[in-house]
Amino acid sequence: MEEDGGCLASFIDRGSVESHRYFLARRTVLEMLRDRGYAVSAVEIEQSLSQFRSVHGQQPDLERIRISASLLSDPSQKVLTIFCGSGPFKLANLRGIIDRIKNEIFLRMILVLEGKLTHQARQATKELPFTVEIFQINELLVNVTKHVLMQAHEILTEQDKQKLLNKYGLKENQLPRMLASDAIARYYGLEPGQVVKVTHDGEDTGFHATYRCVV
Repeated sequence: MEEDGGCLASFIDRGSVESHRYFLARRTVLEMLRDRGYAVSAVEIEQSLSQFRSVHGQQPDLERIRISASLLSDPSQKVLTIFCGSGPFKLANLRGIIDRIKNEIFLRMILVLEGKLTHQARQATKELPFTVEIFQINELLVNVTKHVLMQAHEILTEQDKQKLLNKYGLKENQLPRMLASDAIARYYGLEPGQVVKVTHDGEDTGFHATYRCVV
């Protein structure tokens, strides 16, 4: 009985819920950035929960777990991911972040929130000179692209998109749609007009591909 109890105890997470949530969300963001073509360390992605806690403790310092990465194809294009903690995210919070990073150069920012985003803060993000993406931490605890039922998605280049349209004699608005608010579109940071190839491989439908245009 003691041996069984010891085995069961090994599966119990005795650390803080806070550190576990930030570990999972940060790992998903790292995978997301890698899948978007940013330079991300495999060592960071493969870091275990115990390793994360040994570095950041049970109550992680949010400044220390933020992520900065550059596109592999164009290192001048950088993204900054900031974890914002609990409580409502207000205009004052946004201004505080902008003030702290005013000397940094990047084209895209990802904000990971625990609390509700106020209307004023949301409007202010649209007026900044760079793109701002908003995720709730709960949305990042699991990587949506790894779900067993999720089909494979491939983002077409502009050239491949035009080849597709020309091949079938279609206009962009004739393709099936994918909302920009779709979980997959948000994961890849897709913009309206981009086209995604979705590969299906089911017992009933067989192997085939469909295309969807983000709107």
